[in-house]
Amino acid sequence: MDSSSRPRRRRRARRSRRRALLSLALSLAAVGGGTAAGAMYMTSWAHPRTAETVSSSASRATEGEEAAVESVTEAAAVDRDALLAAAMGSVDVAEGAEVSVAVLDPDSGESASYGGGAFDTASIVKVDILAALLLQAQDAGRTLTAEEKTYAAAMIENSDNDSTSALWRAIGTADGLDAANERFGLTGTAGGDGPLWGLTQTTAADQLALLRQVFDAEGSELGEASRAYVRELMERIAVGQRWGVSAAADGAEWALKNGWLRRSTTGLWVINSIGRVTAGGHGCLVAVLSRGSATQEEGIALTEAAARAAVSVFAGDTSGAAAEDQPSS
Repeated sequence: MDSSSRPRRRRRARRSRRRALLSLALSLAAVGGGTAAGAMYMTSWAHPRTAETVSSSASRATEGEEAAVESVTEAAAVDRDALLAAAMGSVDVAEGAEVSVAVLDPDSGESASYGGGAFDTASIVKVDILAALLLQAQDAGRTLTAEEKTYAAAMIENSDNDSTSALWRAIGTADGLDAANERFGLTGTAGGDGPLWGLTQTTAADQLALLRQVFDAEGSELGEASRAYVRELMERIAVGQRWGVSAAADGAEWALKNGWLRRSTTGLWVINSIGRVTAGGHGCLVAVLSRGSATQEEGIALTEAAARAAVSVFAGDTSGAAAEDQPSS
């Protein structure tokens, strides 16, 4: 190699390194938006002999910024379960009665729960039965028949039991329900034996998962038309059944399904309510399960108070009044 070409090669190499450093520095400045780290990197490029010292300072500054962000994030984090537990502290739960509540803010994805265990569904299972029927219809590439729609409307709007039994058989009873629920992500729900759909066992968390299938497009197994159909029926509940989670709404924006059952073995009531409510312009999915109330009215009051407590976790205290009409069946 010609010795005279070596200085030229070295000069080209230095210019290449400078261009690379300048490009990197400008990129960091653009991304950093004038942060301390970005400014320090520019300084280190201008004064290469102090690069090691400046780089160390930049590293410490970046670490400090990350620590500050983590500190702010931790401070901003809210323990929703603790808030719900505190709110439930003011709910009157009669001796021997039990209640389990779950609430979800679909916008943020945050949720809270109180209580646990499996409960009889009573008539809230009717939403699950309709969801299973719609899923099966989707799989078959068809829409619901006129007869199925008649049964579905009566089942959800009026809580008609004969219509429910017809659709329970149509989906394949417990086996059909369980197969659909596996796809819906319900892990703690088991269909009732034989014709006893009302004794399906479920949890508040599972009912929240079911509501997400109906009200949240993301991750739902149900198509938009199917979801809209279920929502429409849940918004047209018969006047005498407009109680439960709707008590937490501050207006007419709600969709629900209630369940009530007096157990022959104990004489005590199972009272459940699931749905979506809007309070303070904020939407929430809510599931309340209860058992052991001495009267139906007592159980309704419990579910409504629990629903208000749940919604207050996200929307502040609400004062939705309980409906005067009571269920007639």
